[in-house]
Amino acid sequence: MHSDPIADFLTRIRNAVSIERPYVDIPHSNLKQAVADALQREGFVWDSEVLETEPAKTLRVNLKYGPNGEQVINYIQRVSKPGRRIYSGSGDLRPVRHGTGITILTTPKGVLSNREARKEHVGGEVLAEVW
Repeated sequence: MHSDPIADFLTRIRNAVSIERPYVDIPHSNLKQAVADALQREGFVWDSEVLETEPAKTLRVNLKYGPNGEQVINYIQRVSKPGRRIYSGSGDLRPVRHGTGITILTTPKGVLSNREARKEHVGGEVLAEVW
């Protein structure tokens, strides 16, 4: 068992992208599915689907690459950790890498990117940065 399932989720994506896998299978949870949906809305992955496997469900994330096979996800890192939680208000959310990257947050309105959170005027726990 992993002590930080979100860090494991991000590491599996980082490792799969580095060896150019078309998809990555991850043990399912609602939070991981919400993070995958946020990555899809922002254009970092194609889509995600839940597979009914035994003994538990599996989340399959279909990774996205450029027309010549270049990586769309160059950096994906956990920000808030179990030992040190990082929170940010909507006014403190700044563009990542001059707007080419995103920050993923858990908010009262669900898991959102920094762009969506600024638009909704909500803050929350900063889960990860992606570019």
